[in-house]
Amino acid sequence: MSVTENPAAALRAAVREGRVPDPLLRRTLLTSTDPALGRKAGRILENLEVAEAAVPRADVAVLATCTAGPFEPLLRAQLVGAGLLPVLRVADYGTFDLALATGSFTQEGDPALVATVLDAGYFLPGQWSGAEPDVLVKHVESRLEEFRGLLAGALRHTAATFVVHTVPLPAQVRDGIISAGARGQVVRAWYRLNEALLGLAEKHAQVIAVDLVGELAEAPVRARDARLHRYGDLPYGDDALLLLARLVRRVAQARAGLSRKVLALDLDNTLWGGVLGEAGPEGVQLGGLYPGNCYLELQRTAARLREQGVILVLASKNDQDEVERVLTEHPEVVLRPGAFSVRMVDWAAKGGNLSRAAQALSLSTASFVFMDDSDFERAQVADELPEVAVVSAAGDPAHLVDALLRDGWFDVVTLTDTDRERPELYRNRALRQDFSTGFTSSEQFLRALELRVKVAPATPYTVGRIAQLAARTNQFNLTGIRYDEMGTRRMSEDEGHLVLAVSVADRFGDEGVVGALWVERTPEVWRVTNLVLSCRVLSRGVERAAVGRLAAEAAAAGAGLIEGHFRRSDRNGVAAGFWTGAGFAPAADEAPDADGTRVFTLDPAVAAGITPEWITLDDEKERAHE
Repeated sequence: MSVTENPAAALRAAVREGRVPDPLLRRTLLTSTDPALGRKAGRILENLEVAEAAVPRADVAVLATCTAGPFEPLLRAQLVGAGLLPVLRVADYGTFDLALATGSFTQEGDPALVATVLDAGYFLPGQWSGAEPDVLVKHVESRLEEFRGLLAGALRHTAATFVVHTVPLPAQVRDGIISAGARGQVVRAWYRLNEALLGLAEKHAQVIAVDLVGELAEAPVRARDARLHRYGDLPYGDDALLLLARLVRRVAQARAGLSRKVLALDLDNTLWGGVLGEAGPEGVQLGGLYPGNCYLELQRTAARLREQGVILVLASKNDQDEVERVLTEHPEVVLRPGAFSVRMVDWAAKGGNLSRAAQALSLSTASFVFMDDSDFERAQVADELPEVAVVSAAGDPAHLVDALLRDGWFDVVTLTDTDRERPELYRNRALRQDFSTGFTSSEQFLRALELRVKVAPATPYTVGRIAQLAARTNQFNLTGIRYDEMGTRRMSEDEGHLVLAVSVADRFGDEGVVGALWVERTPEVWRVTNLVLSCRVLSRGVERAAVGRLAAEAAAAGAGLIEGHFRRSDRNGVAAGFWTGAGFAPAADEAPDADGTRVFTLDPAVAAGITPEWITLDDEKERAHE
């Protein structure tokens, strides 16, 4: 019996064995629209305990203006489905305002995320008159201002990210006003309320706003359960709470750096209708009326994702010349050949082709989403590469775009310039691989690349990208500390810290910010609490150049020692020997700290030679605080 046939039994086995549920089971939790399964799974997973290094932890506080009900198990199931280990704390009923005002949700430690559950009753008066809409509107506006003030105060207590959401207007309020004019006045006020809730994200960097009302408009579910509302102050039905849990999970997933970077697409009956080998280049369905307009919209959607930094890969069993002809000549094609960073068009197994594409991009297959109409191809990839997110393009093509987007695989907290440039950067990577043939040694190749590295203090323009690297980098991540944007910004503005951005360029173009260092500094010691580097520039010596520049800065400042920290995880083995390879020696006390962190030291005065000879360091010396 497969895990999808009996997910509860498979989850119990995972809990009993103290391991993370396997990728297929997690995907079942993530994509399920059945709240009964979510509730049951969430309760089973309440006792899940695994080694912290095996999976990123999601520490979430839940603050609700009403009874949270099954939101906790639904959220837990979603978070586990995303590959996170949830630690949930639900505030007591009736303490919403108090928790915001006093910061009591931080008593057990600062959470990473605070998920709010807001209901209409929080903003509506207990008694109101349909004949006096002005009074009702003023009350809603007053409650909104009170909430704004409480939230602003709460943010001073924590570095956590708050998730707030739009709130549906109850039908009994809307329909209880019989005057069309007065009804419109109240509804407009409610739209302003939701606009203001969404606007909180623009006012506060620690707030992310999600649109529950929009989700409910698209989903065939009822928002409210009148009986449960009256019986236990539980205004939302299970289906609505599952939608909210999915929205919060998407935020947590993006914050933890678990967003996918690559979209691998089939062609036949996915990017166009019909089979190219049967219909010929002129016979495929694309554009015009149904179903061709569905495939055209999927191509437009993929193009929009590419504009936002998603790398496109072509994975098709087809004849290369015929595919090239369609992509180049068909008047309705949106995704021309240059849109794809890698094209795997042949008759080989798609699992192997995706692995080769990942190798060409220097990315893990865990960063891939694969979309295909064939049950066989999807099953083969799911079996061979279970870490790949598989999306079905089968069935009615009208649902193609929704199938691709509904699970939020590509969500990020903020979009940076580097994100927008990523597809072209990875396309250039493929060119570098072609360029690398014919050299007798890796050093000869690296010299020919004409590598230039710049190491500069973080600025307001690079802080977002630096925080994104902390969240999304796993292989070359020396300690696993995920400094978020707010914490990184604070450190960059503090005299006792230094945050450095590492940028790389070569003969093929500018890679942008690809790495970062977080440094605690005293007059005597500069302590590197983490160093991360994008896997796309590994094996070029960039990390050593970054430490070489740091050593020069430390020596110029008169520091007598640099400390480098390393904590082993299940994914950063490639970085295990970095500090010793850069000339650092294990600290006198070689025993790891309680959390497994090892410390390595170097006198910056004798640090010459760390930077590889094939790298040119930018000579511009910027200081964080001059």
